Amino acid sequence: MTGMFFLTEALPGDAAVTIAGDNPDPAIIAALRDRLGLNEPAWHRLGDWLAAALHCDLGHSLIGPRSVADIVADAAAPTVLLAGLTVVLLIPLSLGLGLLAAHREGSRWDRLITGSTIGLYSAPEFAMGILVVTVFAVQLGWFPPTAVGTSLAGNPAVLVLPVFVLLLRPICSLSRLVRAGMIDAQRSDYVQHARRIGLSPVRIRLLHALPNALAPSVQQLARTVDWLVGGVIVVEAIFVVPGLGTTLAAAVAARDLPVVQGLAVLLAATTVLVNLLADIAARALAPAAEGVR
Repeated sequence: MTGMFFLTEALPGDAAVTIAGDNPDPAIIAALRDRLGLNEPAWHRLGDWLAAALHCDLGHSLIGPRSVADIVADAAAPTVLLAGLTVVLLIPLSLGLGLLAAHREGSRWDRLITGSTIGLYSAPEFAMGILVVTVFAVQLGWFPPTAVGTSLAGNPAVLVLPVFVLLLRPICSLSRLVRAGMIDAQRSDYVQHARRIGLSPVRIRLLHALPNALAPSVQQLARTVDWLVGGVIVVEAIFVVPGLGTTLAAAVAARDLPVVQGLAVLLAATTVLVNLLADIAARALAPAAEGVR
């Protein structure tokens, strides 16, 4: 957060220049800087913000009268919707592809899934976003190209292309991890022992091999959620979704430091929470390898 503050502070201009707009009178800008407290040293303003943040007060926007908490809350809803839908679809799709590839190891299906995931993973979000908009929105007209002039909840078709773009890379990485984990688990000693004592193949795969195969995938899922924050920023810019990404870009452009800092707090807290939950889940799955009952 401190780094974010000083990086934004190092950019040319400030909120007073943004507010002055087409009337860049030096006297007006000087008065605005004095009213907004921008004449104070940067370290002093950062210290005041940190002291207020410790009391759960993120301050108010320098550009408008709204509080940072209200701005972040309004912007979070579209981002949470996009990221939530992505994760809800990501888990069964990557799990299914990984299990299919592992079950058919070395087959045509395995080569097709592995080759496709490697190819798609190398494509950046902005390139895939432009491609799907061009093909599915402009040429075919199947889906709206942007979210301009419509609500996400009232027009679900707006969500299809952004979620599709967000899904591509995580599915590639997670499905390959599930495949590798299942193949290793099925060759392990405890699975071989389960086969010797006559347990059914379905029980072996679902109750003994799968939990251990999922342990590294759960941690990768946490990293994927962190990655989604950056991916959502790019996707929101392409599809003009009014979420955290567009709010952060607008705040940086306007040098609205309290809003930038508030968003940094939210993103940092999300990262810590997601990784903590992932470590707990991975710890809960790991003991399954200790033995077969």
